[in-house]
Amino acid sequence: MPAGTLYRGREGMWSWVAHRVTGVLIFFFLLVHVLDTALVRVSPQAYDSTISTYKTPLVNLMEYGLTAAILFHALNGLRVIAVDFWSKGPKYQKQMLWSVVGIWVVLMAGAFWGILQHTLLTWFGK
Repeated sequence: MPAGTLYRGREGMWSWVAHRVTGVLIFFFLLVHVLDTALVRVSPQAYDSTISTYKTPLVNLMEYGLTAAILFHALNGLRVIAVDFWSKGPKYQKQMLWSVVGIWVVLMAGAFWGILQHTLLTWFGK
């Protein structure tokens, strides 16, 4: 990599990118959620129709992705707070990032069956 390059592709840059991407994904989810919930005031039939489309395996996989995005964003946000407000934060930011990733993986593994149970049973039977 040439000297003076701003982006070095290290952990700090990738956590920054992941934090922004998850933030944008969460924002768009919230936007859609507010809009589809507002349908109940306009047309209860349209609301019921929209909600029924959410009960598909594809949307269930997207719910798992949403959980992953929210969880990473929250854990990484706590790491960012620690880096900003703890005097030793910058020194340990790399270790804190790997701790966040480890905790995130464990929690996402624990959430796997709880969130995807209906879809997995639909696809693979009991």
